[in-house]
Amino acid sequence: MKTSFKYLLALTFIVCMAFTNKDRFDGKPADIKWKMGVALYSFNQHSLDKALTMAAESGVKSVEGFSFYNLGPDFKNKDMGNLDAEGVTLLKKKLKDSGLTMNSMYVGDANNAAEWKRYFEMGRQLGLKYLVCEPKKEQLGTIDSLAGIYKIKVAIHQHVKGTSEYWHPEMVLEAIKGHKNIGACADLGHWVRSGLDPVTCLEILKGHIIGVHLKDVNTEGNDVDLGTGAINFPGVIKELKKQQFSGTINSECEHNMKDNLKDVKQALDYFNSMAAKN
Repeated sequence: MKTSFKYLLALTFIVCMAFTNKDRFDGKPADIKWKMGVALYSFNQHSLDKALTMAAESGVKSVEGFSFYNLGPDFKNKDMGNLDAEGVTLLKKKLKDSGLTMNSMYVGDANNAAEWKRYFEMGRQLGLKYLVCEPKKEQLGTIDSLAGIYKIKVAIHQHVKGTSEYWHPEMVLEAIKGHKNIGACADLGHWVRSGLDPVTCLEILKGHIIGVHLKDVNTEGNDVDLGTGAINFPGVIKELKKQQFSGTINSECEHNMKDNLKDVKQALDYFNSMAAKN
């Protein structure tokens, strides 16, 4: 009888400690599988070397590139989307030397199947998990096929209403029907600029979200420090947790762009802190 009581007491203690530790915040989001990164577009007014240094200093381990980023003399002044094999090798070295990986790239200019294939080839060499883009609807079949061949997903981005045919999440759902390798890149700020509620948009895209662009904007649509604008971040975090989202959340700060490392750090710290509480 005494043995059974001691066993029960020990078991009760272990269960209590498990629940206590579950909610403890040690500087990282609790019970979350998603990854935090930085969109290099945040640092587009700096050289690649400076941008990678800033990204590493923000504390992340991954970045999102963008195809129209001019990489400077080391790359013969080519844009990221136009690198040859030698340029890709150099980019991989610079990423490795900075302690970073590139999980995704925003593709702003692919007009035919050959150009899309080139991006997927580059993506395979760089180890990309997905491409972010707003492709023409007639290209979706080709892109879906290439994504399956190269094992690189496609995340449809949604610029503001009036500039994108994918500005509303329902439009994304309609476009990706029948395309198993295509999902969505949830841009929280552009949704607000389009008069939409980010939490509702996330709900609509449940099961199809591949990546997230993390930013905050005010009611006028201007980019501001995270937590000071119009976005309900506790609601956003709860919805992502509810969906068991396991992709990458890339901080994309578009204000104070000549000196915005502190803004990127603030965004990451704020989001991680809120994620630990909600």
